Amino acid sequence: MPTESIDVRIESQHTAEVRSGERFTFGENWRDFLRTVNEARITESVAALQQMLGVTTLEGKRFIDIGSGSGLSSLAAHRLGADVTSFDYDPSSVGCTLEMRDRYAKDSPRWSIMHGSALDARFLDALGAFDVVYSWGVLHHTGQMWNAIHNVIPMVKPHGTLFLALYNDQGVWSKRWFRIKRVYCSGTIGKLAVSSIFVPYWACRSALSDVVRGHAPWYTWSTYGKNRGMSLWHDWHDWLGGYPFEAAKPEAIILPIQAEGFSLTNLNTQYGSVGCVEYVFRRNA
Repeated sequence: MPTESIDVRIESQHTAEVRSGERFTFGENWRDFLRTVNEARITESVAALQQMLGVTTLEGKRFIDIGSGSGLSSLAAHRLGADVTSFDYDPSSVGCTLEMRDRYAKDSPRWSIMHGSALDARFLDALGAFDVVYSWGVLHHTGQMWNAIHNVIPMVKPHGTLFLALYNDQGVWSKRWFRIKRVYCSGTIGKLAVSSIFVPYWACRSALSDVVRGHAPWYTWSTYGKNRGMSLWHDWHDWLGGYPFEAAKPEAIILPIQAEGFSLTNLNTQYGSVGCVEYVFRRNA
């Protein structure tokens, strides 16, 4: 299996991008998220993966998690029996995934974790082909989304599965969010300014929506873990700071990938919201 090491060159590049305001520190957010992880969240993550892939098990399958973040999805695939490879560009995210494995699958020979980039075609080619190539909410943060998509497509085995989650292009609103995210990542003042506006607004809107629908005002907050085992608080900050930022309409993703010899087998459009559209493709041959 590949060694678990931090590429000093990539780490230095990542650090420089964060300092210049060109990149969000995803790993720091995931590090805080790890405090909330429990068996209930893991169970929801496993169920979500089963539902989107249309499987009950991944026994004997090779699964790669591109941009593993907290490591929760990698753990879910491991729980389903897959031989898992996880990597992330953010060194702190690599650390989070290692910690997730140490907590729940210590010394497992079926889970390899490393540092790497979806933009490094040579690195990806060395990893080989997989039954499931999975990248949830990652490729649109590389700064070169289309190159990243092009790079990961060859990693799918014949009759294998490609599972991507990518931001929906909402036109003028996506352009506005690009500017907001850039301010958030510009430094401490920018982060505080953006958070002080949007977090209270979202909290109030969520509570009001719950009341209108006949629920307690904390209903969404308390049940959000059913959404892939995630955390509303950490997803808010992940959204605000998610930079670089690109988006695409579903047809801009579906048609080119189908032209590469894939068939769309599942789709979750998130009702046109700012959330990620989930795409599941199967390679035809």
